Amino acid sequence: MKVILDCDPGHDDVFAILLAAASQEIELLGITTVMGNSYLQNTSKNARAVLDFFGIEKPVFAGCSKPLIRNTIIASHIHGPTGLDGAKLPPPRHSIEKMHAIDYIAQCANKYNNLILVPTGPLTNIALFILRYPFLTGKISSIVLMGGGIFHGNITPTAEFNIFADPEAAKIVFNSDIPIVMAPLDLTHQVVVSSKEINTIRRLSDKFNLLADMFVYLQNTCKDEITSTGGIALHDPCPIMYLIHPEIFEINEYKVDIEIKGELTYGQTVVDVLNVTNNKPNAKVLTKVDSELFLKIFFNKMKVLTSY
Repeated sequence: MKVILDCDPGHDDVFAILLAAASQEIELLGITTVMGNSYLQNTSKNARAVLDFFGIEKPVFAGCSKPLIRNTIIASHIHGPTGLDGAKLPPPRHSIEKMHAIDYIAQCANKYNNLILVPTGPLTNIALFILRYPFLTGKISSIVLMGGGIFHGNITPTAEFNIFADPEAAKIVFNSDIPIVMAPLDLTHQVVVSSKEINTIRRLSDKFNLLADMFVYLQNTCKDEITSTGGIALHDPCPIMYLIHPEIFEINEYKVDIEIKGELTYGQTVVDVLNVTNNKPNAKVLTKVDSELFLKIFFNKMKVLTSY
């Protein structure tokens, strides 16, 4: 599978990057970045620093620094001023590529017939690709994203952060003709990294010890989402895990649209669970996962990187 990971690192984006890089089932073509968990300068630097730290030779292309219409919001209350607070990564050794992320996606779409886009941040880059290169959207086999929520949000009562950060972009993506797989909060909250798993990460190698410190940081900033076991939801690796092991997920097809006018519901993913609109489904929505098997596979993949 030829994959571009579009992300906004962000702690959990780091583990999505590592899982993709460690999975032989995936040919990770490159990383594109967007504002979201932090400003674009930080998310791009963070992506490059993580790849260099683990010796992963993949290019990074910076994308959009602001949403299509709404004012920029970032999640510094969760991820800190740098986007990766909690552990200090060495400065990146390689530079960010000069080509814009949207043009890189177009270049790859023009080259391959089965390109998969995996956005784990706001959908600004993906929406602008669709608007700027509509003649290439047929070359995208699927968009497998982390975002939205069926029954609740995490930045407002109804909206999940990635969608809320650029609802207009999300609406363009969900109303495109590209097949979509959506990993919502309802799914990602089933994959919980507890103190036990953090210690497992810490034992993998000195490099992972640094990343374990990031999870400890999140335990202090994600208290509103923290589980009764003190665990942290592992959001962004979920789309990657779906690509390599779809059999561990339960999937339902729904019509999904994005609210862009509501005073209380701006940014909500409106999921027609009961099909009251009789509209044709436009997204495969991941609803359940074998979380125990997920973590087992995840840690086995992480061990691959200890030899890098």
